[in-house]
Amino acid sequence: MDTGVIALLMFAAVAFGVFMGFPVFAVLMGSAFWLGLVGWGPVVIDQMVYLGFGVLTNDALPAIPLFVFMGSMLDKSGIAERSFKLMQVIFGPVKGSVALATMALCTLFAAGTGIVGASVTIMGLLALPVMLQRKYDIPMATGTIMAGGTLGILIPPSIMLVLYGPLAGLSVARLFTAAMIPGLLLSSIYIIYIVVRCAINPKLGPALPPEERKMPLGQLAFLLATDLIPFLFTIIAVLGSIILGFASPTEAAAVGCVGAIILALLHKQLTFKNVRDAAYETISTSTFILTITVAANIFCGVFLALGGAHIITSILMGLPLGPYGILFLILLIIFIMGFFIEWIAILLIFIPIMTPLIPALGFDPLWFAVVVCVCLQTAFLTPPFASSIFYLKGIAPPEVKLQHIYKGVVPFVGLQLIGLTLCIVFPDIVLWLPRLVYG
Repeated sequence: MDTGVIALLMFAAVAFGVFMGFPVFAVLMGSAFWLGLVGWGPVVIDQMVYLGFGVLTNDALPAIPLFVFMGSMLDKSGIAERSFKLMQVIFGPVKGSVALATMALCTLFAAGTGIVGASVTIMGLLALPVMLQRKYDIPMATGTIMAGGTLGILIPPSIMLVLYGPLAGLSVARLFTAAMIPGLLLSSIYIIYIVVRCAINPKLGPALPPEERKMPLGQLAFLLATDLIPFLFTIIAVLGSIILGFASPTEAAAVGCVGAIILALLHKQLTFKNVRDAAYETISTSTFILTITVAANIFCGVFLALGGAHIITSILMGLPLGPYGILFLILLIIFIMGFFIEWIAILLIFIPIMTPLIPALGFDPLWFAVVVCVCLQTAFLTPPFASSIFYLKGIAPPEVKLQHIYKGVVPFVGLQLIGLTLCIVFPDIVLWLPRLVYG
């Protein structure tokens, strides 16, 4: 059998294994081993070992557990809870104030952790009971929390971007810089949507009663100085040191961990239990990500060695679609795959295959990377396998039904596609800040 046909069969094997419910990492490595053995022979075993060690010795990947630990410690420090109360007072007079406070805090918290599960869970526990108590529309409440939580995968420091850089041979610092404005753009689109909908129909999200938003100016200034400003300083120290080239992502992540520990200490939350729980969460999340990374690297290495990338490139370049038609087809495939497969598997499988195609299409690799990541963000909200839905449903009160959550994500998926379209039509949304910083 031709090796190119065997390479294409690897995708069929992965699709079959995933839909049968087998773990993604086992499907990736299993299909690479057995079909690689058929098409390449026993040498595939040496190749798998080499590819596995290639991931384990990558300089950028140690940043992943450090960023996860940073986010976990920020959660344990109680900053989110105190900041949420402060945000409610700030947005109090506006209709939909609690939803706006939720989205604003999600945007800030996205810059403190690159893990969506943490953001959705924290905001679900904090904001959902408050919005239900104030008779908010349930789909509006759940959609706001899930959409806001997904910002953590795009706004730096993002685990998705840390993984993307080595796969495509791009600087993680430049990816962080390029993704910042698109992330803030999505947040702004969400906020505008909430304001407009609640202005048209105030029953969807009433304003905070005047007696609940009264706060002396001195107390407000004190809360800003003790809660938000130290949090923002930590984020700026981490991102600024990466973007300006003072530190690598791993070094900056270590600084962020120290900052998170100091914040927990200042707020009297640096207990053995909190540190232990943060360490357990870090081990669990990082093991999951890095295991799939190793498996996907093995899969892609065997696929490329069998000539799969050449076949994919030939097929796509042979289509009478033009560069933007091919781009639309790639994004459509990624969007559809997001309904059924975890984002990390999509990223790790598709990017090494598609990266050599991008210069031939005439696209800037940095721009393409951010466009793909914005598209991949929809995978967290598109059922049936949307991880954000599972995170929120797991901690939601009984009155929040699954149909409420499904109904709530629909408009926000549409808003994400609007943001994606803007990034495609106006490339400077992605490229302006990297040009400004790096020339």
